[in-house]
Parts: sequence; C-alpha cells; structure tokens
Amino acid sequence: MSVREEFDAWATDGRDRGMERRHWHTAKHALARMPVESDDAVVDLGTGSGYAIRALRERGIDRGYGLDGAPEMARNAREYTDDEAVEFLVGDFGALPFQDDSVDHVFSMEAFYYAADPHTTLSEIRRILKPGGTFYCAVNYFAESKHTHEWQDPISLEMTLWDRRQYREAFREAGLLVAEQDTIPDREIEIPPAEEFPIDDWETREAMVDRYRTWGTLLTVGVAPA
Repeated sequence: MSVREEFDAWATDGRDRGMERRHWHTAKHALARMPVESDDAVVDLGTGSGYAIRALRERGIDRGYGLDGAPEMARNAREYTDDEAVEFLVGDFGALPFQDDSVDHVFSMEAFYYAADPHTTLSEIRRILKPGGTFYCAVNYFAESKHTHEWQDPISLEMTLWDRRQYREAFREAGLLVAEQDTIPDREIEIPPAEEFPIDDWETREAMVDRYRTWGTLLTVGVAPA
C-alpha cells in the first residue's frame, strides 16, 4: 500500500481528527518555540487535519501551506479551515512544490519518518528555506523511544527509525545547521498508579512513563545558513 492509499483510508475513517487530538499534547510546545513573524510563510509537511498551520495563523503568520501526500487528508483539512491565507496541497516529500528560498519556516509533526527518502526530503527543505529559515521536525517514532517501535507492525509503509544522532547528522548533511534538539514530554496523558496495570496496551506503569514522560516527542531544529 502506498502512502497515499494508507492515509486516504485514515482520513476517510476520521482518524485525522484523532491524530490531531493526540499530537497536540506536544505539538503545541514545539510550535510555541518557532520564531515566526507576521510576514512569514510557513509550510507544514504531513499536515493531516491542518491543525498546526491553523495554530500558526492564530499567531499571525502571513501565509500557511499544508502539504500532504494523501488527497483525502488535504480535502478534509480544507473543510476544517476557513482561512483564505491557508492553502492545502497534495505533494511528494521528495519534490516539494515550492520555489528555491521561498519560505521562512517548515514544520512537521509525526510525518517525516514516512518520507520514502528522508535525505532527499531534507535536501528539498533546505532548498525551499530562505537563508536563516528553520525546520522544526517533531517525531514520536525514534530509536530511543523503544515503546513506539511496534508502530511499524500494523503499517505497510516502511518507516525511518533514526536515533537522535542520526537526525543531527542527516540535517547537517543536507546543509542545515542543528540549532536545537530536545525531547518534549507528554504531560497530558494520564498515567494510572502501578496497581492498576496492566491496562490497554501497557503491561507496566514504567513502560507508559518511559513512552510519554521520558521520551515523548523528539524535536530537532535545523537552520538554513544565512
């Protein structure tokens, strides 16, 4: 199954809104760190329901572009968004539909690891960023967060499982300066006391704490050299 087919099915089932609710716990903290200004243009890669670009518009950015590989995701995002300054596009992460040096910032939450060739995607991001522009890459699926590794099992797409060092190295190879790398804990997920385990998909409280509180979301920030 292709990326388009997989996520078209998710959008049709309404899972885009579910992802928005879950990802917002940590995405909002990553978005709050972005140094956006009123005249900025921002691209959201793997936009899903479009929640991130809507949040950035509320902060006053001039123009937002939500790009997704799944037409149904982009269609849903358009329906959820009543804003003429936001455009939703269907596109390939390996050939971004933007001119060189044309955007101020790129954001991506829980989507980068679906890129067929992540190195090409990083090169494309570097190409479209203006000098001094930033790429805020947020992922929950990464090597150190071992309790997320099972996510690959039910998904037919091959996902990129990098560790923190591999993210930094790949950013630098693409010509991006690594300005920041941090893990953002999810403090909104309620973790019951140990005596209530096992619950749902968790055998122990320690495992749930490790997933949400210890690792949460990995944020890597790249900057295009001025």
